[in-house]
Amino acid sequence: MRQPKNKNQLHIDRDSDEPAYAQVVRILTEEIAGGQYHPGDQLPSQSQLRARFDVSGMTIRRAMTIMADHGTVSTSPGKGVFVRRLDMREAAFKLTEPHGDPVSGSQRQVDLLQATIGTADERVARKLAVACGSKVIYLCRLVQDANDPLMYHRVYLIYDPRRPIVEAEVQITSLEGLFSGLDGQGLRRGDLRMEAVGLNQEEAAVLQQPEGTPALCLEHIFYDFENRPVAWGWFICRADRYHLVGRLGPEAALGQE
Repeated sequence: MRQPKNKNQLHIDRDSDEPAYAQVVRILTEEIAGGQYHPGDQLPSQSQLRARFDVSGMTIRRAMTIMADHGTVSTSPGKGVFVRRLDMREAAFKLTEPHGDPVSGSQRQVDLLQATIGTADERVARKLAVACGSKVIYLCRLVQDANDPLMYHRVYLIYDPRRPIVEAEVQITSLEGLFSGLDGQGLRRGDLRMEAVGLNQEEAAVLQQPEGTPALCLEHIFYDFENRPVAWGWFICRADRYHLVGRLGPEAALGQE
């Protein structure tokens, strides 16, 4: 276990209005940032931290929980608490406009191009975990900015007229609503996958770009609370209008700037 190089360790300020657990978090985080603990190093044990800061075990446990939630440390049952490494596999990504701001929607128009009830082919059935030939709803939308087409969205939903998700999806008219249209509709989670593609003939015609033009494809699957897929679709985003940017570290997971 690595011990801090600085012999003049900081301690709890009893006269501060800052809670003791928050001070522990701040002090240890500053020591990690200052290189006193390196990625992969084990922090002192709970008993050692209790003795150093002269606080209860509950205070130390709360501080460690907060640091773990922030992504600063990771815990290993039976082994201890370790400083987290910067891992490329744990990057957070977001879609932005060319000037670097998050995708905005205040000036975006969403047009519903098609809404039909059909049957699931083999691919749709596999994605939605239903039998081939099952009823599904197909929606097709175009996102525009002053009549300049930006995104082409297609989605398949499991057909169930009792579910409010269907009516909510059909009524979406804004980009914010399109990105969060399934929010609060009895869903538990969503899986996303981004890849670079070339526009096919249909996509090129809708987005008014040459066929084969580079684009970003954002595929999504949403699940209900019983972990069953209820919607599968994808956005085709013009690569000249949207960028994919990422960040490593705890700030990425927290969505901080």
